[in-house]
Amino acid sequence: MQISSRFTIAIHIFACICTFEKNHKITSEFLAESVNVNPVVIRRLLGQLKAAGLIQVQRGSGGASVAKPLEEITFFDVYRAVECIEKGELFHFHENPSAQCPVGRNIHHILDDKLQRIQDAMEQEMKKITIADVMADAEKYIAKE
Repeated sequence: MQISSRFTIAIHIFACICTFEKNHKITSEFLAESVNVNPVVIRRLLGQLKAAGLIQVQRGSGGASVAKPLEEITFFDVYRAVECIEKGELFHFHENPSAQCPVGRNIHHILDDKLQRIQDAMEQEMKKITIADVMADAEKYIAKE
């Protein structure tokens, strides 16, 4: 199991917007250059972040901006906006464990509550970290350059 790069790219997008918005127009091409991905990937993520109410996007020449105070945007908000989580479940079970095998027949009963506890713990931690936290650290590192 691994969370896709969409999450870290989305956090990268926020960091770029906050760092450069005063001096640059924040376009998908500009963001794609920093992230080093195709602008199509950025446009897809911008659409998801916009749909979640986390950013604003001005079509054409306007660029992207943050829609809410940074202290109000958590990692969990970003995660929910960009990760394609089936039925809200982080862990995807293999489709057809064998009903003939006692382990296969019972694996859901064995693991479901444990996996849910792990997901709940991760989500609770993500709710504690904000984009403001990221920018506080970004300012420290960027200032050194």
